Formats: sequence, C-alpha cells, structure tokens
Amino acid sequence: MLRALQFTAVLLLLTSIGFAKEHYQRPAAVKLDRDGEKWAEKTLRRMSLEEKVGQLFMVWARAQFLNLDSPEFAQWREQINNYHVGGFALTVPLEDGLLRKSEPYEAARITNELQRASRTPLIFAADFERGVAMRLNGATVFPHAMAFGATGNRADAATLGRITAEEARAIGVQWNFFPVADVNSNPANPIINTRSFGEDPTQAGELVATYIQAARQAGMLTTAKHFPGHGDTATDTHLGVALVGGDRGRLAAVELPPFQRAIAAGVDAVMVAHVVVPALEPDPERVATTSPAVVTNLLKRELGFQGIVVTDALDMGALTHHYQGNIGRAAVEALKAGNDLLLIPADLGASYQAVLAAVRGGEVGEAQINASVLKILKAKAAVGLHKARLVDLEQIARQVGKPGNIASGERVAESAITLVRDNGRVLPLKFQGTPAARLPYQPTVEVSKQTQVVIVSDDLRGESGRALVREFRARVPDANVHFVDPRTAGALSSQVLADAGQAERVVVAVYVVPVAGKVVQAEGTMKNSVELEPATGALLAQLLQHAADKTVVVSLGNPYLAAEIPGVQNYLCAFSNATVSEVATVKALFGEIAVHGRLPVTIPGIAARGAGLDRPAHPQPGVAYVP
Repeated sequence: MLRALQFTAVLLLLTSIGFAKEHYQRPAAVKLDRDGEKWAEKTLRRMSLEEKVGQLFMVWARAQFLNLDSPEFAQWREQINNYHVGGFALTVPLEDGLLRKSEPYEAARITNELQRASRTPLIFAADFERGVAMRLNGATVFPHAMAFGATGNRADAATLGRITAEEARAIGVQWNFFPVADVNSNPANPIINTRSFGEDPTQAGELVATYIQAARQAGMLTTAKHFPGHGDTATDTHLGVALVGGDRGRLAAVELPPFQRAIAAGVDAVMVAHVVVPALEPDPERVATTSPAVVTNLLKRELGFQGIVVTDALDMGALTHHYQGNIGRAAVEALKAGNDLLLIPADLGASYQAVLAAVRGGEVGEAQINASVLKILKAKAAVGLHKARLVDLEQIARQVGKPGNIASGERVAESAITLVRDNGRVLPLKFQGTPAARLPYQPTVEVSKQTQVVIVSDDLRGESGRALVREFRARVPDANVHFVDPRTAGALSSQVLADAGQAERVVVAVYVVPVAGKVVQAEGTMKNSVELEPATGALLAQLLQHAADKTVVVSLGNPYLAAEIPGVQNYLCAFSNATVSEVATVKALFGEIAVHGRLPVTIPGIAARGAGLDRPAHPQPGVAYVP
C-alpha cells in the first residue's frame, strides 16, 4: 500500500510538472527577431529530407467534437507522424452542401491536441474572410468584403483585421487566407463576387493594405489571393478552368495593383490561383499555379515578393483534371513553378511521395526545398510558435465575441447598406406595433395580408432569412412570410403571387452569395453561378410584373441581381447574407438608420460604381419594437 501511494504521488508530481511546462501563446505583432531566425535555422538543419518535404504540405482539420481515439484524430496523427505535415487548415464539416459551424472551444481543443502530437510546431490557417464567425459560433460577425467597399471607410478594414486576428489567435489559428485582392470586374463571376472589395483597383488596394497592417499588428499572418487576379473570370475554379483575359497592360492596370499594395504593406503570403492567363503563360495546359512565368518571373522577380507563395487548394477541379492519371504530379509542378506551400493535396500520400522522388532524382533541388521550409519555419517563429504552441482555453471566453467587437461588426453592416433605386412610394416601411407577450406554446399571431415578405434562397433548409424574418416580425408581427428555393418556387408561385396582389407592400429578400463548388444547371450545362436560378428568377419576374410599384427587392449578397430583374423600382443592397447584414437591412427598411452606402461595383444597365441614394433616419415616435 505504501509503495502504491508513493508511486501515485510521484506520478501526480510528474504530471503536474508536465502541465506546468505547458506555455500558452501570447499573441503580439508579427515579428521575426534574431532568436526566431536562429530557431528556424537550427530546426531546418536537424530535419531529414522526409521531414522537410512534409513541412511543405498543409491539410484539412475539421473543427467539431471528437473523441481522442476517433478515426479523424487517428488520421491527423498519421499525417503528422508519417508525412510530417507542417500545418493544418482549420475548417468545419460540410454536410449536404451546407457548412455546419462548430464552437470556439472545440476548435481550440483540436489545435492544442494536434500541437501536442507534433514534434515541430504546427501552423494553423483558416479561411476567416468574414472573421472567425464564418466558421465558428459565438465570434464577431462581419459582412462580406464587398460591404467594406460600400462603406468606403479604411478604418472598417482595420477593425476587421484586428478583431479577426485577436479571435483567431485565441483558438490557435495564426494565419488567415485573406484578404481577397481580386478586383471583381466581371458581374458573372461565380466564385469571387462579394468576396472582393469591389471593382476599383485603387480602393481595393487601399482596403487590402489596411487590413494586412492591422491584422499583422494584432498577431495574424495574412495572405493576398488569388494571384494574378481572379476577378475577371466567369468560371468557378473548384469545378473547371477559369480564363483571365486581357493583355499585359490590362493586368498591370486592373488585376495587379492590389497585390502590389499588399506586398508593400508587408503581406506574409500570396496565394496563386488555378487560372489560365494567356498574357502571361502561353501553354494552355499550365494554370498559374504550375507556371514559372507567373510564380517565379512575375510574382517573385518583377513584383519582388519574398514571402511564402502558397497554392490554392490542390484538390480543385481546375488543377486536378490536368493530372488525373498521376495526381501527385500536381505538387511537383507547383514546386517547380516556385510555390513554397502545397495546400490541400487531392492525395497526400501520392503527392508526398512524388515530391520526395523529384528531390531524390534531382528534378527539384534540395536547396529549393530548404529555402521554402526556412520561410515556413520563420513564419512560425514570427508568430511565436517556437516559444509556445498551445492556447489557454480559459481565455477564449474573454477574447472571442466581445460585446464591443460585435457592435463593430453591426456598425459596418449598417454603414454598407446601399439604396440603388427608390420610387418614393414604399420606403420607409411603417411599424405595426410589437407582438403581445405570449406564454410558451400559445398560438402565434394571426397572419395579415398587408405586408408580405418573400425569402428567396438556394436552399430553404439553411439559415438564410431566419434573422431577417425575426427582426421583421418584431416590427410587423402579422407579416405574411414565404420561404422559397428553386425546388419549391414552382409549387408556391400561385400563392405568393395571390398574396402579393392583396398586400399593400412586398419585400423580397434574395440570398445569392458565392459558394465554392456549387453546381447548377444553366443554359444546358452544369456550372456554378451567382445568378437567380430559373425557377426563382421566373417567380420574381412575375411578381414584379404585377406589383413592382409596391415591392422592395433586397439583395443579401450578389448586387448584380438587379440587372436580371426587369422593372425593379426599389432596390437595396446589403452585399452579404451574414446575420448582421440581415438585421441592418431591416433597420434600413424601417428608417431606423440612415442610408449612405455606395456601390463598389457597376451594375450593368442599372447603376455605376459610386451610385447610392442617401436617406436620413426616420424615427417613428411612440412605437416600441424589439431590437
């Protein structure tokens, strides 16, 4: 018994010492000091070739609750132990085309556990384009980038950078794949659209640079994407090859300036797109990612970028269709073009072995591998991972979702609201009082025909419209609401049109945002699109034929929709389907906030960039509502 007690005491002492040695990250401005440089150089020297090649790869980690013995954790450990991966891209599960958000604590637990499993500190990246709330619940919600173009306020971009960095670092993510430096000059672009700050290269460059500086000051590595520019394309590169047209003069005037501003601002990485650019690369079989002319000659030599060059995801259709018979070859060609980090290979094992073979065979020099690995190790040191790799779970509740930060996201969404058309007969909408207090399970208020709200989305099973309807019914409790999507539009059209005929006012909220890899049938082919699908487009056209003068169309996403809607008389843009944009939209409709937003893009046949009608707030005295 005595020996057992002694053994237990020793074990507890060792365990407590082990925990005491666990140091937590203390995020500070991104900076590589001499100690960090020495650590990176020393770490590189002690690595085997197999370990160095592994550092070049980044793979997915999906944040959700997982048992430590789950197959997912086992796979991640295998990727660390067998392939020596340098980092993970944190995301959340995708189910039936819909992202299922997770929780900050679950994300932080995963980053901590994977850090413990790795000999070399891992770096975690994420697509937090609209802040951490894009993937996780409870974080500060921001609208899409185009909303920042509509406010025209560089301070808003700085706020986005700072808050995203603070919240991301709290959960163990040190690197954001943002800002989007693409100039969205093509209204038919299905994958950039509202992810871009707009169509003006100067304004886009200013917002890109401001974001980078603020995010880096708060401890976040940044990435300008998608080089050399994905804005003037009409194809989703997740599905097929996109063509960037125009000569070198056009590229220099439109596509490249935001990237040049990013480089001057100190951006840490540039992500290269899987696009075909004939003006730069004459070989149609070489997308930009595998083109030395684009990566080495243009980006590194002409533009002078010395940071990390990262591929767009290597599992995207625009690249994989070139290497169907030898999928690992894509990674080799990307390295030969001049990329440093290989993101999300379609087959990690095949890609890893292909790169190893290329180095051993002399096709790729080990000196190049060393240079790329050193860049990655220095980036890890610049965010302090050589000193501490874990995050303190106790600090998450203090850093994520601060009330002041949440208010900042709401303010940006409100400032972005842009009124493009107004016939003077509908806006502002009038309050109809507040719903009477009811006990749980009591019947809801009787629906009236006076005010009709139609929610148009890609999939009514999603969250689109829920926050907007909640806010709307706080002001008009008896509003008549219809949710429609392409599968139900035909069946519901007669009822929607009949109700619109009786209504005094109609609000149609259209949710169309860029979604990676979304497949729709259009013009006899399968492709991605940010247009209204035929069924919902036909319903909206019919509605406006009969009730245009009393209908307000609101775009919660793609602002170019107005060009598809003949006869629209009242048109409001929020540029985003985020909840803060939904709430801001309702406030604008009811005149609770002033409207001063300006279009950051041109809507063909409707309005030019910079257009927007100013409207003051119209308080309605004596009317209480639920905020």
